Amino acid sequence: MKYNEITSENIAELMESFYEAIREDETGLGDIFNHKIGTTEEEWDAHKAKIGEFWKGVLIGESTFRGNPMQAHMNLDPFPPELFDNWLNLFKESLNSIYKPQIADMILMRAQMIASRFKSVLYS
Repeated sequence: MKYNEITSENIAELMESFYEAIREDETGLGDIFNHKIGTTEEEWDAHKAKIGEFWKGVLIGESTFRGNPMQAHMNLDPFPPELFDNWLNLFKESLNSIYKPQIADMILMRAQMIASRFKSVLYS
């Protein structure tokens, strides 16, 4: 069943779906994430929970997220800007598998704005 509303529970489901796709990605994203996060289930669970809190803040205004996502990306080894497009494509696939189109499109718009801002800062 696809969701017609955004909740903490389905954001957690989104994180599971999305990060499973990231871990399996062969365009370079998987390598970047595995290098930064680690490869154990515990490390990935902690990352999914942290980023889930970020998205809860963005999408439903309820969050305990503490951190600076821009700085975290600036601290990564340089990577090609095209990987943001790959990231967005995987995120879109996960959104479409979990949410009804209107909700998925709204969340994707937010993700596109975030990616655009990150690309602007990192590559300009």
